[in-house]
Amino acid sequence: MTSSPRPVTLVTGATGGIGTALARALAQTHDLILHGRGGERLEALCAELGALPLALDLTRPDTFAPALSALGRVTNVVHNAGVVELGAVAEQEHATWTHTLAVNVVAPAELTRWLLPRVREERGAVVFVNSGAGLRANPGWASYAASKFALRALADALREEEAPHGVRVCTVYPGRTATPMQQSVRAQEGGAYQPDAYLTPETVAATLRFVLEAPRDAVLTDVTVRPGVR
Repeated sequence: MTSSPRPVTLVTGATGGIGTALARALAQTHDLILHGRGGERLEALCAELGALPLALDLTRPDTFAPALSALGRVTNVVHNAGVVELGAVAEQEHATWTHTLAVNVVAPAELTRWLLPRVREERGAVVFVNSGAGLRANPGWASYAASKFALRALADALREEEAPHGVRVCTVYPGRTATPMQQSVRAQEGGAYQPDAYLTPETVAATLRFVLEAPRDAVLTDVTVRPGVR
């Protein structure tokens, strides 16, 4: 009896806290394609996990074609990369909005478009790592929340479009997570960074792994994860 090939999972933002934790959680059972900022960090992580590095500039979706055309099988795509810059609508200029929307929305849409034929063939999954800001916009969060609301809309539309092809689409909404990105956010907010009060990246990674590996008779459409009582 021939065993099924291992799923091939592409993770963006793999050098960040959640992305690295997810890559390590999947490494024993998935073949990995990892995208991330910082060439040396990405190379080291790929060497550690036996993964294929993927060089993409998420601010330039128009440049994706050469790297993506060279890929082979892709079963799952996890859109984990993101940027956040806080500020009031009265203060943030168009460059911040353009950069945030490009990385957080346009890049995932273009990456998905390119990879959908492969994911359809594998009857795989597309997973969007969103945020509580994708459910509610608070003062000072307009540009980031707008990008995450748009990402939610992208996922919802894609889910209905791809259901006939057997592609599962899920959005995961983590609460505050103990990552360098969260540390930057707290500094922008002028508050203390309290990692013990937040989710660990490993907890979010475990949730994402469950979404990817859920039985075929289940589609987890939206999953919200919040810090629990310790």
